[in-house]
Amino acid sequence: MKDTELLQLALALTPPWLVVGSRFDQAAKRLDIDLSFPAGSFFPCPECGAADCPAYDTKEMTWRHLDFFQHEAYLNARVPRVSCKTCGVKRVSVPWARKGSGFTLLFEAYVMMLMRAMPVATVAGLVNEHDTRLWRILHHYVDDARSRAAYSGVTRIAVDEKAARRGHDYVSLFVDVEAPRVMFVADGRDSSTFDAFTTDFAEHGGKVENITDICMDMSKAFIKGAADHLPKASVTFDKFHAVKIINDAVDQVRREEQKNRPELKKTRYIWLKNETNLTATQSDTLDGLSKRNLKTVRAYNIRLSFQDLYAELSTEAAGAYLKKWYFWATHSRLQPMIDAAKTIKRHWDGVLRWFDSKITNGLIEGINSLVQAAKSKARGYRSKRNLKAIIYLIAGKLELKLPT
Repeated sequence: MKDTELLQLALALTPPWLVVGSRFDQAAKRLDIDLSFPAGSFFPCPECGAADCPAYDTKEMTWRHLDFFQHEAYLNARVPRVSCKTCGVKRVSVPWARKGSGFTLLFEAYVMMLMRAMPVATVAGLVNEHDTRLWRILHHYVDDARSRAAYSGVTRIAVDEKAARRGHDYVSLFVDVEAPRVMFVADGRDSSTFDAFTTDFAEHGGKVENITDICMDMSKAFIKGAADHLPKASVTFDKFHAVKIINDAVDQVRREEQKNRPELKKTRYIWLKNETNLTATQSDTLDGLSKRNLKTVRAYNIRLSFQDLYAELSTEAAGAYLKKWYFWATHSRLQPMIDAAKTIKRHWDGVLRWFDSKITNGLIEGINSLVQAAKSKARGYRSKRNLKAIIYLIAGKLELKLPT
């Protein structure tokens, strides 16, 4: 079998396309495969699909293909423009590459597989391409997949913010709780993110009036955004965020008290962890400190009691428990704990809503962990657009329709 016949079979070319030659440069570690078509061939019009359009002229074009062992491979072809009676003169589409790309479909599928598992810059080094070219591939397939995403059945969502880079630069993630999947990534973390989300949601078949529940933190901006754009959704304030408010109050008590009680220094994480997560040394330290008359110990016990709220079995039982806890916290003479309790009071209904909805932002925290790991490996992204694309790629559960 001739080398051209072997390459013809390997590339799975269909008439009128055929391999007419190949050139191997050992020094450059490069294989070039030349493609062409017989004189007098006809092609379908790329606009209207009309068959049997004659070639008008041709242009030499090149595409990067999958490596041939350790050597880079390229396809070179004279790509014709055809004369269509309806559409005029148009450049034909080739079966091995998408329009406007300098890569074959199989090369793009390969790098997309790699970019799901490792930073784009690392993939660029592996395939010896500039990462900017690979980002273009990633954006194409992610944007195409998002255009086909359907959200008509979504009824319960969660929203959380994510730092895009150091400083006050954020994106907000809107997540389908049931899937779970990231549906939309909005710039910023103010109430306008809900406007952007509901617009995109409608474009993908979602109905705002069908959203019955939303889980979020106690951000004033998020509360306003939900009230303005999701009027039928019941708000559940994320229980992990509520516990964090109490934890922060305990830490404030500790920091103030340790100015006069040096035994509290270097104990911060003891008071913020659950007892089951403490090391043996931390557990011994906690036992010793718990026997002393410390404000931090009282604050810590209030915090543990608040966590026990979520063990209640009904909204009614939880409401009664929370009233008792609120009385204790507000009469503790510990100002940070009093302030934290009043914050819970202002968001009372949303805190208790958890006992009906049972939804949290824990799934978003899991997604955030994936994104943070990707950011750390990549040492950040040069633009928010790139960060969004990665979030959609690893957490959007998109159907990319990659060639095989």
